[in-house]
Amino acid sequence: MSVNVQSTFCATLVDEWALSGVVHAVICPGSRSTPLAIELARRLQVHVRLDERSAGFYALGLAMVTAEPTIVCTTSGTAAPELHAAVVEAHHAHVPLIVCTADRPPELQGVGASQTIDQIGLFTTSTRWAAAPGVPEEHLAPTWRPLARRALAESLYGPQGPGPVHLNLAFRIPLAGDRGQLPERGQAPPPAASIPPLTVSTQNSALGNGSVTRGLIVAGANATRDPARLLELATSLGWPVLADPRSGARLPGTIAAADAIVQADIELPDIVVRLGSTPWISAQLDAYLTKAAAKGARIISVDRWFQHIDANHVVTEFHHADPDAWLEAAVAAATAKAAPPDQSWLNLWHNYEARGQSAIEETLLQHPISEPHAIRTVAQFAADTDASLFTSASMPIRDLESFAPAHPTPPLAYSNRGANGIDGIVSTALGIAATGQRTIAVLGDLAFLHDVSGLVNLPDVPCTFVVLDNGGGGIFSFLPQAGQLDAEIFELLFGTPPTSDIGAVAQGFGLKVSEVDTAADLRTALADRAESPQPSVIRVRVPNRTDNVALHQAITQAVRLALAEPH
Repeated sequence: MSVNVQSTFCATLVDEWALSGVVHAVICPGSRSTPLAIELARRLQVHVRLDERSAGFYALGLAMVTAEPTIVCTTSGTAAPELHAAVVEAHHAHVPLIVCTADRPPELQGVGASQTIDQIGLFTTSTRWAAAPGVPEEHLAPTWRPLARRALAESLYGPQGPGPVHLNLAFRIPLAGDRGQLPERGQAPPPAASIPPLTVSTQNSALGNGSVTRGLIVAGANATRDPARLLELATSLGWPVLADPRSGARLPGTIAAADAIVQADIELPDIVVRLGSTPWISAQLDAYLTKAAAKGARIISVDRWFQHIDANHVVTEFHHADPDAWLEAAVAAATAKAAPPDQSWLNLWHNYEARGQSAIEETLLQHPISEPHAIRTVAQFAADTDASLFTSASMPIRDLESFAPAHPTPPLAYSNRGANGIDGIVSTALGIAATGQRTIAVLGDLAFLHDVSGLVNLPDVPCTFVVLDNGGGGIFSFLPQAGQLDAEIFELLFGTPPTSDIGAVAQGFGLKVSEVDTAADLRTALADRAESPQPSVIRVRVPNRTDNVALHQAITQAVRLALAEPH
């Protein structure tokens, strides 16, 4: 084959990315993307997925774990917009992706050429940066490495934090050929560094003075890279920590039963510090914080990416700073004060936690299996076996936050829903497992079927899907529509019971399937799959959706009664 400028261009991009530490690329088969696909396969660890929508979420899972950009490569036409859902999720969830869509050259645009659409600006406001460099030309070779470097840097270090970038790459026929001499790298610039944190607000010092004794720390996902430092601050101040499982900070001593506790008639804090993203129990927690704010509490939101996380409009101070730098300053201020903290407030919350956990456990044990019981069982098993945990962005993540107990070594917990609900759950879980992490994914029956295309050409990755089969969309039964609509209309529009058999579908794709209907059997099935290098399914037959709502209400009431008893 003759030297092909397009091949040289693609080889240069991939060389720069590989030398900068990029490891993974997800490729969807297609003709127009041939020059880039070939070079990616030569240099990076390649994952081939047939469905572009699934591929986008698979790449998302890889990047969630590695915190490094995953390359996504598709052909032209409708293949490109298939990635949009995953790009939107990556944008809101701060996950770095380098999305490369092949395109037709200018002379084929707007003339009825097949598989040709307008791909410029395809992902609109959901990218950190986008470029369409045009058909590669040899005289522009000095710009190729800078293009690759900028795409990498924008995906990691933009002012909005990590996220997706889009390169729309036009290629002409012939699409394959020998690559020529790559442009010299020269003196490569040092790796881009994240934007330095803003000066930490001097208001931190107020956290450590003796006038404030009743504070609360809420730790969401991305709250800190050092949970020990967070607990150090809490100990110094005598404040409880309400820890989202995704924070990695749900350690002994933190409050895991917060969902039920804040719905009881309990004391209000004088100051609240929110770190990281909003916890999934935000409706209950927001109601509690709204009452605190109405009584004059300070509500502080600490965020490194200049976001205003304040859906219920109660935050009184936005501290735009690196959370770990903020925590370090807060610990120093708290340590410097002369008087020790008043431990009565912290002891009160520890008492709440002990009573709450006992009430939860006692209520769950009255049933052989339920969605909360299954989540609690899986979370405990994942922690005990060092498995990663991925939960669907519907009821499973809410139940994880509400019912997963604290643990000395909490599992790495992931979930989508920077933006999406049940979209791409199977594919994201497989992408997480493709990093080599043994992964347990908990999802509902509809979420499993919604992304069933992710099971096509199933990769050998250590992923166990725990499918909670409740006969439809369980989360809708918690919404007002469930009581406002005729049952038949509700089932038609919201319950949407699946007509496909979960076990048969999974087996059709070659997965081993176990059927369980007790918590004990679930633990046995999880242990049986603990060393399997291949994906499998555990189908958990849980009570119907109406009974699930009743159980959640019973748990909340049990905790409320437990907390109302004399201390």
